[in-house]
Amino acid sequence: VGQSGSGKSTIVRLLFRFYDVQAGCILVDDQDISKVKQSSLRSHIGVVPQDTVLFNDNIRENIRYGRISATDQEVEEAALAADIHHRILSLPDGYDTQVGERGLKLSGGEKQRVAIARTILKGPRIILLDEATSALDTQTERNIQASLTRVCANRTSIVVAHRLSTIIAADLILVLHEGQIVERG
Repeated sequence: VGQSGSGKSTIVRLLFRFYDVQAGCILVDDQDISKVKQSSLRSHIGVVPQDTVLFNDNIRENIRYGRISATDQEVEEAALAADIHHRILSLPDGYDTQVGERGLKLSGGEKQRVAIARTILKGPRIILLDEATSALDTQTERNIQASLTRVCANRTSIVVAHRLSTIIAADLILVLHEGQIVERG
Protein backbone atom coordinates (compact mmCIF):
# COMPACT_ATOMS: atom_id res chain seq x y z
CA VAL A 1 0.00 0.00 0.00
CA GLY A 2 1.01 3.60 -0.36
CA GLN A 3 -0.03 6.95 -1.68
CA SER A 4 -0.15 7.78 -5.38
CA GLY A 5 3.38 8.05 -6.76
CA SER A 6 4.94 5.90 -4.03
CA GLY A 7 6.16 3.27 -6.52
CA LYS A 8 3.50 0.57 -6.21
CA SER A 9 2.66 0.32 -9.91
CA THR A 10 6.35 0.56 -10.85
CA ILE A 11 7.00 -2.64 -8.91
CA VAL A 12 4.23 -4.38 -10.88
CA ARG A 13 5.75 -3.19 -14.17
CA LEU A 14 9.17 -4.44 -13.10
CA LEU A 15 7.79 -7.85 -12.12
CA PHE A 16 6.10 -8.17 -15.51
CA ARG A 17 9.32 -6.97 -17.18
CA PHE A 18 7.79 -4.03 -18.97
CA TYR A 19 11.29 -2.76 -18.30
CA ASP A 20 14.30 -4.20 -16.49
CA VAL A 21 15.86 -3.05 -13.24
CA GLN A 22 18.88 -0.77 -13.49
CA ALA A 23 20.56 -2.13 -10.36
CA GLY A 24 20.08 -5.27 -8.29
CA CYS A 25 17.73 -8.05 -9.34
CA ILE A 26 14.22 -9.35 -8.85
CA LEU A 27 13.92 -12.94 -7.69
CA VAL A 28 10.80 -15.07 -8.05
CA ASP A 29 11.15 -18.48 -6.41
CA ASP A 30 14.90 -17.76 -6.12
CA GLN A 31 15.19 -17.22 -9.87
CA ASP A 32 16.40 -13.93 -11.34
CA ILE A 33 13.60 -12.87 -13.68
CA SER A 34 16.02 -11.07 -15.99
CA LYS A 35 17.38 -14.53 -16.92
CA VAL A 36 13.93 -15.80 -17.91
CA LYS A 37 12.38 -15.23 -21.34
CA GLN A 38 9.68 -12.58 -21.14
CA SER A 39 7.18 -14.90 -22.83
CA SER A 40 7.82 -17.62 -20.25
CA LEU A 41 7.61 -15.21 -17.33
CA ARG A 42 4.43 -13.62 -18.63
CA SER A 43 2.77 -17.00 -19.23
CA HIS A 44 2.97 -17.61 -15.47
CA ILE A 45 1.76 -14.16 -14.41
CA GLY A 46 -1.74 -12.77 -14.58
CA VAL A 47 -2.13 -9.01 -14.27
CA VAL A 48 -5.27 -7.05 -13.53
CA PRO A 49 -4.24 -3.44 -14.11
CA GLN A 50 -5.85 -0.31 -12.74
CA ASP A 51 -6.76 0.76 -16.28
CA THR A 52 -8.25 -2.32 -17.88
CA VAL A 53 -7.74 -2.88 -21.59
CA LEU A 54 -10.65 -4.47 -23.43
CA PHE A 55 -10.80 -5.28 -27.11
CA ASN A 56 -13.54 -4.17 -29.51
CA ASP A 57 -15.17 -7.60 -29.39
CA ASN A 58 -17.83 -9.32 -27.32
CA ILE A 59 -17.59 -9.98 -23.59
CA ARG A 60 -17.03 -13.72 -24.07
CA GLU A 61 -13.95 -13.18 -26.25
CA ASN A 62 -12.59 -10.48 -23.95
CA ILE A 63 -12.67 -12.98 -21.07
CA ARG A 64 -11.44 -15.86 -23.27
CA TYR A 65 -8.34 -13.81 -24.12
CA GLY A 66 -6.99 -15.10 -20.78
CA ARG A 67 -6.86 -18.61 -22.27
CA ILE A 68 -7.82 -18.81 -25.93
CA SER A 69 -8.56 -22.55 -25.74
CA ALA A 70 -11.14 -22.14 -22.94
CA THR A 71 -14.64 -23.48 -23.43
CA ASP A 72 -17.73 -21.29 -23.09
CA GLN A 73 -18.47 -23.02 -19.78
CA GLU A 74 -14.99 -22.17 -18.45
CA VAL A 75 -15.47 -18.55 -19.54
CA GLU A 76 -18.78 -18.40 -17.68
CA GLU A 77 -17.28 -20.02 -14.55
CA ALA A 78 -14.53 -17.37 -14.53
CA ALA A 79 -17.16 -14.64 -14.93
CA LEU A 80 -19.14 -16.11 -12.04
CA ALA A 81 -16.00 -16.11 -9.85
CA ALA A 82 -15.40 -12.46 -10.78
CA ASP A 83 -18.98 -11.51 -9.83
CA ILE A 84 -19.87 -10.35 -13.37
CA HIS A 85 -21.80 -13.38 -14.73
CA HIS A 86 -25.28 -12.25 -13.66
CA ARG A 87 -24.67 -8.72 -14.96
CA ILE A 88 -23.61 -10.16 -18.32
CA LEU A 89 -26.75 -12.30 -18.48
CA SER A 90 -28.88 -9.19 -17.86
CA LEU A 91 -27.53 -7.55 -21.03
CA PRO A 92 -29.67 -7.95 -24.18
CA ASP A 93 -27.01 -10.03 -25.96
CA GLY A 94 -25.51 -11.65 -22.85
CA TYR A 95 -21.98 -12.88 -23.47
CA ASP A 96 -22.27 -11.82 -27.12
CA THR A 97 -22.60 -8.15 -26.11
CA GLN A 98 -20.06 -6.00 -27.93
CA VAL A 99 -18.03 -3.94 -25.45
CA GLY A 100 -17.11 -1.21 -27.94
CA GLU A 101 -13.76 0.43 -28.54
CA ARG A 102 -11.67 0.08 -25.33
CA GLY A 103 -14.75 -1.26 -23.53
CA LEU A 104 -16.64 2.05 -23.61
CA LYS A 105 -20.03 0.33 -23.34
CA LEU A 106 -19.17 -1.01 -19.87
CA SER A 107 -18.72 0.88 -16.61
CA GLY A 108 -15.29 1.05 -14.98
CA GLY A 109 -16.28 -1.58 -12.42
CA GLU A 110 -17.68 -3.89 -15.11
CA LYS A 111 -14.47 -3.60 -17.13
CA GLN A 112 -12.40 -4.45 -14.07
CA ARG A 113 -14.54 -7.50 -13.33
CA VAL A 114 -14.13 -8.68 -16.95
CA ALA A 115 -10.36 -8.28 -16.53
CA ILE A 116 -10.46 -10.21 -13.25
CA ALA A 117 -12.45 -12.98 -14.98
CA ARG A 118 -9.83 -13.04 -17.75
CA THR A 119 -7.06 -13.50 -15.18
CA ILE A 120 -9.02 -16.16 -13.30
CA LEU A 121 -9.49 -18.03 -16.58
CA LYS A 122 -5.76 -17.84 -17.35
CA GLY A 123 -5.00 -19.59 -14.05
CA PRO A 124 -1.49 -18.15 -13.57
CA ARG A 125 0.93 -19.13 -10.79
CA ILE A 126 1.40 -15.46 -9.89
CA ILE A 127 -1.42 -12.92 -9.81
CA LEU A 128 -0.72 -9.18 -9.79
CA LEU A 129 -3.68 -6.98 -8.91
CA ASP A 130 -2.82 -3.32 -9.48
CA GLU A 131 -5.65 -1.32 -7.89
CA ALA A 132 -7.90 -3.98 -9.44
CA THR A 133 -10.89 -3.22 -7.23
CA SER A 134 -10.50 0.57 -7.06
CA ALA A 135 -13.51 1.29 -9.30
CA LEU A 136 -15.84 -1.08 -7.48
CA ASP A 137 -18.45 -0.35 -4.85
CA THR A 138 -17.82 -1.77 -1.37
CA GLN A 139 -20.16 -4.78 -1.69
CA THR A 140 -18.83 -5.83 -5.11
CA GLU A 141 -15.28 -5.41 -3.80
CA ARG A 142 -16.10 -7.74 -0.88
CA ASN A 143 -17.60 -10.33 -3.25
CA ILE A 144 -14.57 -10.20 -5.53
CA GLN A 145 -12.15 -10.31 -2.59
CA ALA A 146 -13.83 -13.54 -1.48
CA SER A 147 -13.49 -14.95 -5.01
CA LEU A 148 -9.88 -13.82 -5.26
CA THR A 149 -9.11 -15.47 -1.91
CA ARG A 150 -10.25 -18.79 -3.40
CA VAL A 151 -8.52 -18.20 -6.74
CA CYS A 152 -5.26 -17.08 -5.14
CA ALA A 153 -5.05 -20.05 -2.76
CA ASN A 154 -1.69 -21.81 -3.26
CA ARG A 155 -0.53 -19.04 -5.61
CA THR A 156 1.59 -15.98 -5.14
CA SER A 157 -0.58 -12.90 -5.28
CA ILE A 158 0.54 -9.31 -5.11
CA VAL A 159 -2.14 -6.73 -4.45
CA VAL A 160 -1.42 -3.04 -5.00
CA ALA A 161 -3.91 -0.81 -3.21
CA HIS A 162 -4.55 2.61 -1.71
CA ARG A 163 -7.10 1.30 0.77
CA LEU A 164 -5.84 -0.80 3.65
CA SER A 165 -9.20 -2.62 3.73
CA THR A 166 -8.38 -4.11 0.31
CA ILE A 167 -5.31 -5.96 1.60
CA ILE A 168 -6.18 -6.53 5.25
CA ALA A 169 -6.14 -10.35 4.86
CA ALA A 170 -2.69 -10.41 3.20
CA ASP A 171 0.08 -12.57 4.66
CA LEU A 172 2.51 -9.65 4.36
CA ILE A 173 1.77 -5.96 3.90
CA LEU A 174 4.43 -3.57 2.62
CA VAL A 175 3.98 0.19 2.89
CA LEU A 176 5.80 2.23 0.23
CA HIS A 177 6.78 5.88 0.35
CA GLU A 178 8.80 7.56 -2.41
CA GLY A 179 9.93 4.21 -3.81
CA GLN A 180 11.10 2.81 -0.46
CA ILE A 181 9.56 0.22 1.84
CA VAL A 182 8.92 2.15 5.04
CA GLU A 183 6.85 -0.45 6.93
CA ARG A 184 6.15 -4.16 6.74
CA GLY A 185 4.04 -6.50 8.78
